[in-house]
Amino acid sequence: MTAASESITDTTGDDMTMTDTGTAPTTEPDQPALPIYRLAEVTRTYSQKNRVVHALAGVDLEIRPGDFVTIQGPTGGGKSTLLQLLGALDRPTSGTILLGDTDLGTAGDGALHRIRAHEIGFVFQGFNLIPTLTAGENVDMALEPLRLSKAERAERVAEALARVGLADRADHRPGELSGGQQQRVAIARALVKRPRVMLADEPTGNLDERMRDEILDVLQGLNDGGLTLVVVTHDSAVARRATRRLRLANGRIAEL
Repeated sequence: MTAASESITDTTGDDMTMTDTGTAPTTEPDQPALPIYRLAEVTRTYSQKNRVVHALAGVDLEIRPGDFVTIQGPTGGGKSTLLQLLGALDRPTSGTILLGDTDLGTAGDGALHRIRAHEIGFVFQGFNLIPTLTAGENVDMALEPLRLSKAERAERVAEALARVGLADRADHRPGELSGGQQQRVAIARALVKRPRVMLADEPTGNLDERMRDEILDVLQGLNDGGLTLVVVTHDSAVARRATRRLRLANGRIAEL
C-alpha cells in the first residue's frame, strides 16, 4: 500500500479509498433521463356546427421514462384528444409535441406510422380482439408491421402473454375468456412490440371491481418493470395506483 492511496475504515466500518489529495473521491450524480414526451403550448381546436371547440388550450407537459401517469377530468375536457395526440393519431393545431426528438406535429405520415407500429402500445376500453382468432393470434397481429421472423414473433407472443399471466391461454379464443382475460390479451398485444410507452383509454371501464383490480395489478407490474404508462380514466381506484395524477378540464391541464 502506498502513501498516495490508503485503505481506511470510516466510523461505520465501511472501506473508503483516499485519493492522492487525501480526500474521498466524488462521484458525478446520475443525470435524469430525458423526457419521453415534451409538450409546449399545445392547442387543438375543431370546427363544429359553426363554432370552434377548444379541446386543448395551451397544454405544457413532460412525461419521463418510468412514469405512471393518469389523466382524469370531466367528459369533453380534452382527455381523449390529448391521448390521440400522444399516440401520433392526430396533430396539434399549434404548439409542439416531441416524442424523444421527433416532432409529432410536423413529422411525415410515414414517420408517424413507424412510431405507432414500433414505439407506442395502445389499450382501449373495448378490447378490440378479433373473435375468430386465438389469444396468441390476436397478439401476433401487432407484429405484422415489424417484419420479424416467424420464430421471433412466436417468442415475443409467448413472452407477452406470460407477462400478463396468460401463458396457458394462447390457444383460447376471446369468447372462451373472461372480460379481464380479454383485456389482458389486449395489453399483451400492446406489449408485444416492446414499446417505449403504453397509452390506455379507460382500460378498466368495461370490467367489474375484481377484474379491474386484476388489470391494475398487471399494469402496476409492467410499470414496476420500467414501462411508461399514460392512462385516461374516470376511476379514482385506477388513479390511486399512479405515480403522477393529472386533471384535464376545459382544455387545460393541472397536476394533482
